[in-house]
Amino acid sequence: MNQFRISEAAALLGVSDDTVRRWADQGRLAVSRGANGMQVVAGADLVPLMAEHASGGALAEAFPLARASARNRFVGLVTRVQRDGVMAQVDLQAGPFRLVSLMSREAADELGLEPGMLAAASTKATNVVIELPGGTD
Repeated sequence: MNQFRISEAAALLGVSDDTVRRWADQGRLAVSRGANGMQVVAGADLVPLMAEHASGGALAEAFPLARASARNRFVGLVTRVQRDGVMAQVDLQAGPFRLVSLMSREAADELGLEPGMLAAASTKATNVVIELPGGTD
């Protein structure tokens, strides 16, 4: 079974260590002692909370979506817009994720994209690569 220290669980959930401890105190998250005596959380116990946070929470409520088929939606702030002849590169920071979109300059201009704006990026792909942390034999 995969177990994560409080700080690792917090990083995975995108919350503070104190929030994870508070959730444990409230019974929202099961915490046990690992082999080294440190508090740990089972990876399987993080899944429901991660799914809850994947919906976007308060940030997604501030940027409602009518209907879309894309399930991979990231709400964040535009951090950079680089306009060139016919193309534009738009960088979006959504939590720990940086997304880069290449679009027509016309589309970026029509949307009025500028750094600091609230925006959402959605992705839809037929190929998704899953990687595991390195260093395991």
